[in-house]
Order: sequence, then structure tokens, then C-alpha cells
Amino acid sequence: MQLLRFISSAVVPLSTKPSRLSFSVAAMDCVAASCSLVLCGKSSVETDIAKSLKNSNTLKLPDNTQVSLYLESEMKDLVRDDGEDSFSPSLFMNSISTHQFGRFLIWSPRLSSTHDVVSHNFSELLVGSVCVTDIQFKGRGRTKNVWESPKGCLMYSFTVEMEDGRIVPLIQYVVSLAVTEAVKHVCDNKGLPYIDVKIKWPNDLYLNGLKVGGILCTSTYRSKKFHVSVGVGLNVDNEQPTTCLNAVLRDMSPASNLLKREEILAAFFDKFEKFFHLFIDQGFKSLEELYYRTWLHSEQRVMVEEKINDKVVQNAVTIQGLTTSGYLLAIGDDNQMYELHPDGNSFDFFKGLVRRKI
Repeated sequence: MQLLRFISSAVVPLSTKPSRLSFSVAAMDCVAASCSLVLCGKSSVETDIAKSLKNSNTLKLPDNTQVSLYLESEMKDLVRDDGEDSFSPSLFMNSISTHQFGRFLIWSPRLSSTHDVVSHNFSELLVGSVCVTDIQFKGRGRTKNVWESPKGCLMYSFTVEMEDGRIVPLIQYVVSLAVTEAVKHVCDNKGLPYIDVKIKWPNDLYLNGLKVGGILCTSTYRSKKFHVSVGVGLNVDNEQPTTCLNAVLRDMSPASNLLKREEILAAFFDKFEKFFHLFIDQGFKSLEELYYRTWLHSEQRVMVEEKINDKVVQNAVTIQGLTTSGYLLAIGDDNQMYELHPDGNSFDFFKGLVRRKI
């Protein structure tokens, strides 16, 4: 049962030019018919699972893609072409300090979709497992367009398990908040200038008025639990197609010690793990104050549409926050409270909003 499907990340259209791999083609090829994945664990528990998955060759991808599995210890036997730009599993593992999320990593230099890896293998993976790639050439979004996310973009998907279906749609807000707080945390730790990444409802990330990232959440229901696959794309060091975090930092300060994808991902899971437990134990109310300080929409005036006597009428309302179901809460000029829903026909969620009295 498919519950959620939102726009994924800040991406660019698929290029017709071949991409150069981070590893030698012979060792780490990832094309339409084959893909190589490196399995890494934080502790001996996750490492043993990595060995088991490799030995059983359990992990699968759609479209009959052939999967070759490697352990992190085998990476030294692979030839790097330009490894300096590649995601470092060891740096990530040394940076992470969570109890559950992010402790099992699947990494590939080039992959069709990180989301496909975790969603198609959900039952085989530990809850909290994450898949990361340097280049994604078949990213998923709200439309059926094919996207390529370039090097420098932090692209990852991970698994979450939930029992209460009523709050599943709200998980994207917890993820968005964890991303923005992770960026702040890493900047503070490295003595970098403060950059204010904002949340555009429901699942986009903005910096200085430009989109720098986004969230994708999908869910299936099995064995009385919701299996949620969460995907995140964040422009860390790729200035196209909009801008990126490091470009903004370079404009603010000539510092060479810029943000690293591994550090942001580790900080993200630290924030997400804390936020997720608060969310499950106390509800989204426990995070609302911080969320509203981070989003773009407090007291924003928007136009909503409704059909009256076969005519489409537009009315202005003012956004107040979120409803318990995760939609926008707004007040009209008549002091009537409304719940705002996207009409499903527009790429921009704030065009074609419809309202319901509450």
C-alpha cells in the first residue's frame, strides 16, 4: 500500500554524456545492467550482517540489475580514479555516534537510485540502514521524469519502521528538521559562518531563496508495521542546478575547511534519532516550535481555490501552522480556520491550494 510520494531532491536532468566513475570500470561498474555496492558496519554486529548479505547475495535491484557486493575491507583492492571526491565510508563511520540509525551503510560510486536499494530490500536490512551514492542517474520524484544528481550532492536513503499510520505522513517534517539542524551543528563545530537552511512545506530545503535539497518518503504496510523508505538530496558541494552550501560559505568566508558530506550525514542521523524518538513518544507537538522557527511560512498569505456554482473562486488566507494530519492550517479573513491541501496538479504545492473548513 503506497502512502507517500513527494519530490525527492535538488537534481538536474539526466545528461546524455557518459559519467566518469570514481572507481575503475572493471572493479566498480554501475550501468543499466549491473551495479556494485560496498557494505559497511559501525560495529561487529553490523559488520557480520554485511558479511552475511554478501555471502548470500541477498540484495536485489529492480529491472533485473545485476548486483555485485563488496565489504568495506575489500575497497583497498579497488582502483580509484579520483577518490578525493568520493564519499568516504570510513570517515562517516568514524563520525557517527547513534544507537540505531546510520550504523549500517551501503555505498556505491554511481547508482540508479538509493531509494530503490532500500525500498526493494527493506526486509533484508536493519532498520536505520542507509544507502549513499556519489552520482545518482535515475532519481525518483513526484513526476515520472528521470533525473541525474551530480557529484557533490549528498544523496542518501534510509529505512524507518513505524506502527501508527496516522503519523506516517509527518515523518517528512522530522527528516527536514533534522537536515537543517545537522547543517547548523556541523557549521558550529567547524567554526564556519552560520548558514540558514529553511524548510519549504512540505519537503523542500531552501537557502537564500534557492532550492538546495528535498525529501522523498514512500511507505508500505507489512506485518502490522509501516516500512518507510526516506530519501534525501542536499546540495553540499555542487553549484548546479541552483547553488550549494559550500558555495554560500565561500562567499561568506574564504575558509578552506568547508562542509563534508560525511560529517553532515553523521550529524543528520544524530539529530534524526533524537527527533524521531521524541516524535514517537510525544508526538510532533514536541518539535513544532523548532519546526516553525525553521520553515518559511509563518503568517504567509496564500491564495486558495474553491468551486462555487461551477465557478472557480480564489480567496486569500494566512498560514498559521500545521494541522494534526500534516496539512497547512490557515485562517481566512472571516476568522474561519481552514486545512489547506495541494490539488495534486501543480509542481509547486503553493499553486492550486484547496481548503476545507475545520
